Amino acid sequence: MSIRLGDIAPNFQANTSIGEIDFYDYLGDSWGVLFSHPADYTPVCTTELGRTAALKDEFEKRNVKVLAISVDTAESHKGWINDINETQNTSVEFPIIADPEKTVANLYDMIHPNASETLTVRSLFVISPDKKVKLIITYPASTGRNFNEVLRVIDSLQLTANYSVATPADWKDGEDVIVVNSIKTEDIPAKFPKGHKVINPYLRTTPQPNR
Repeated sequence: MSIRLGDIAPNFQANTSIGEIDFYDYLGDSWGVLFSHPADYTPVCTTELGRTAALKDEFEKRNVKVLAISVDTAESHKGWINDINETQNTSVEFPIIADPEKTVANLYDMIHPNASETLTVRSLFVISPDKKVKLIITYPASTGRNFNEVLRVIDSLQLTANYSVATPADWKDGEDVIVVNSIKTEDIPAKFPKGHKVINPYLRTTPQPNR
């Protein structure tokens, strides 16, 4: 099946490096990041999992739970985790899903035959607490993911879920945001008392409202 933005993220049960989990139960009321890896003991993914572990506090303060997935077994994952911890000077505590039958990989359309008929592509999904897919990024095997960008997008998603704003190009937490076009210019002061700028009728900015 094909997963699109706004779809309900499919639930699943799976064995992982920390035991059996139900995806929905694991997420609870948190946001989620589910990201796939072609196989265990792959160099780029080793650095990615290490980086994710190092960002534990950043994910936690955003109420985000992380899960990785690889088509190898849970036992293989445990050996790989030892390598990751040693080479990346970190401690991987989030689960890595074992998917040797490619059940979850197919559920989330992670097999792209023109890239590889057997290994998952390196997809990343951000899932909101209501279990909707809010972001999909797919990388080639040769390019490591930018986790600063993942955190930046989560900041944007969490902000725009609660306020009538959008975030401009290269936006980072703390910078001005765009007032959505559904709000009339004359109504902005009541909704955004920190002030606003009218650059043109369809581009109005205001200080980030939750700072």
